[in-house]
Amino acid sequence: MIKRTRTEISKCIIHKVANKYNSGQNAFSEELVRFDEASYEILLPFLLKPFSNLAQSYRFSHHADTRLNELNKYATNVFEDDRDTAFIENSINIVNHLYEQSNSAQIKTGDVLVVYFEGIEYKDVLTEAVGIFKIESKVDFLQTFLDHNNFDVVVQKGISTKKLDKGCLILNSSDVEGTVVLSVDNNNYDAQYWVKNFLSVKFADDRNLHTQNYLELCKEFSEEVLKPEYGKQEQGTFLANTVDYFKEHESIDYANFKDEVFEDDKHKHLFEDYKKHFEKLNDVLIRNNFEVSDVVLKKEKTKFKTEIKLDTHIQIKVDVDAPDAVTDYLEQGYDEVKKMKFYKVFFNAEK
Repeated sequence: MIKRTRTEISKCIIHKVANKYNSGQNAFSEELVRFDEASYEILLPFLLKPFSNLAQSYRFSHHADTRLNELNKYATNVFEDDRDTAFIENSINIVNHLYEQSNSAQIKTGDVLVVYFEGIEYKDVLTEAVGIFKIESKVDFLQTFLDHNNFDVVVQKGISTKKLDKGCLILNSSDVEGTVVLSVDNNNYDAQYWVKNFLSVKFADDRNLHTQNYLELCKEFSEEVLKPEYGKQEQGTFLANTVDYFKEHESIDYANFKDEVFEDDKHKHLFEDYKKHFEKLNDVLIRNNFEVSDVVLKKEKTKFKTEIKLDTHIQIKVDVDAPDAVTDYLEQGYDEVKKMKFYKVFFNAEK
């Protein structure tokens, strides 16, 4: 999603956010961080690497006017006023806004880094970004030290650079839908807290969203309709055919999809009825025609469950990228002697 080869940190400040539910209080720094070379070289990729391979972007939302969105206002202030004092003031406002979203005991306290980046490349254009990063988890590490000519060891806590807990980039870049926002949340114990309540953003209305919604529809249809009514073998065939259709077509046509994926008209009608149910339940509109996002397809197909789990402690895993495998090499039957169902699997060699 972004490239960071020419990115630099021009401003950074660290605050601590408490939990309002537990009557905690925030703690604020008064000055910007002054990095040494070693810490800067570690921090820059740690903060930005998670945004390199994101499939989707967000846009700010607000019930009246997106200019009234809290984070949108603070980021705009930073972009328009390059004074350090303005950056510090807006960073404090950001942390106070984050604090106001901690409405349950499970919301974790932590360090909040507010960072101003220059030279971020987004869609082949260099731009600036305001980054907000919440460090919720710290790890134990051993620190050795010299004491009276002897080395000793003590346990200390610090930030692990292996995984960023929560973070967002508000780019100084926009399109017809508004300011571009990128977000990661690796500790999504409360899915509403970061994206909906704090950032108040929604997915951009593009091929990425359309592809995700359609694949989510197919996944839920397979789970709630096909598997209970027709079994896991039929479910696996449908999911494999769905992935194959998306791989073979640059754009999706709803009518053509049904004709190619379903052989039985009854299944087509079931899919049409479930599509209406899915749209109403999730308050989304499934597009009948849209261009496929290969990035989202690659991500979403990993969520398709194609394992056949049996009560005899045996599992059969079907490759979702092989649509003909279930039909050609897997047969279901019933053994009259054992009074049990069985699967017959055909193969040439073990791998």
